[in-house]
Amino acid sequence: MKKRLLIYSVAASMMLAVPAFSMAAEADVAPAEQTIEEDITITVNGQWVVINGAQGQTLEVVSLTGRRVMTLKIESPAQRVELNVPKGCYILKIGKVVRKVAIR
Repeated sequence: MKKRLLIYSVAASMMLAVPAFSMAAEADVAPAEQTIEEDITITVNGQWVVINGAQGQTLEVVSLTGRRVMTLKIESPAQRVELNVPKGCYILKIGKVVRKVAIR
């Protein structure tokens, strides 16, 4: 009986601690950081990539094998870039924004 009561009390205390932990983790995210990352858009059309809202950041083009193929500094709020890479799938990274694209 004591063992069962101990198991129930430990389980109940663990369930009560989980919501408090998850709310604390959500509170650590800064609202300004969310809006900056959400404003960046990446559009691909053939060999051309149009990037909006990433002025002053760096575009990295990485192959699926993990090799960095190209790095480019974004100079304007809306910039059009030609990717001089072979056909295939690539990962485009700007800050924390990551997109997987197919170049045809």
